Amino acid sequence: MHKLAKSTVRKPPSGEVVIPDKLYFRIGEVSRLCGLPSYVLRFWETEFPQLKPSKSGTGQRMYRRQNVENVLQIKKLLYDQGFTIAGARQQLRAEVKRKQTPLPFTAPASNRVELKQVRQGLKEILGILTSRH
Repeated sequence: MHKLAKSTVRKPPSGEVVIPDKLYFRIGEVSRLCGLPSYVLRFWETEFPQLKPSKSGTGQRMYRRQNVENVLQIKKLLYDQGFTIAGARQQLRAEVKRKQTPLPFTAPASNRVELKQVRQGLKEILGILTSRH
């Protein structure tokens, strides 16, 4: 008789986790992928706003790839880099802000006057609309 072996996640030599190419992952799959108990994942959902898996019609947590990547990042911050939960939360927020920095916009001097006029016109329209409510 052959014994059925549990499927294990193969890690490349670099130690990184390979996330399968799937649309959704159940909490058990994420738990095995990340090497964390599912109760830790549920707790982290309460502590990190970035980690919000959707729920299926039956109430099961359905993690997307971005959620799994967030879990791995949180695990790295907490376990490898020694951050506290509050520190990890702050670090994640700072990373989001760094990624969302707006591109520098410089208008030629001739267009600045026009932009100021447009801005003033929009402010007047906004004033008219808010006074009606």
